[in-house]
Amino acid sequence: MGNICRSPTAEAVFRHLAPKLAPELNIKVDSAATHAYHLGAAPDSRMQAVAGQQGIDMSELRARRLSAADFEHFDWIIVMDENNRSDARALAPASAHAQLYRLLDFAPEQQLRDVPDPYYGGPAQFAQVLQLVELGVRGLIQALLARESTAPTGASRAQ
Repeated sequence: MGNICRSPTAEAVFRHLAPKLAPELNIKVDSAATHAYHLGAAPDSRMQAVAGQQGIDMSELRARRLSAADFEHFDWIIVMDENNRSDARALAPASAHAQLYRLLDFAPEQQLRDVPDPYYGGPAQFAQVLQLVELGVRGLIQALLARESTAPTGASRAQ
């Protein structure tokens, strides 16, 4: 929603894991808000602390808002929950080609489908978000690898 907790965590985890799990992927990743609550702000310090304990640095990220252009620039828009998927759909232009997914769609073994917002919670909620995001990102990387392996030769790579 505000691009200071869940989505920058997903971006940072992806940037941390992708070079290790799939160095052959040429992927552009960026996080964005569906609302303009915290534009230009760094990720929540509590989220940064939990991520930092796992060696994941997100201190350079800054909140921005999802734009209509993102639906043309990116192939996939990944959201954290059903409310954000609905909000993202409302921002999408009619010509949008990006596909919308929830992050936990890529973690079918996980019972939750939405990554809960930890903003009003304590350390346990932030740790849970990091754990769920990592599961989703690992599954997303596997889905991107599968997509790349079935793409025709010479096809453009995912963004």
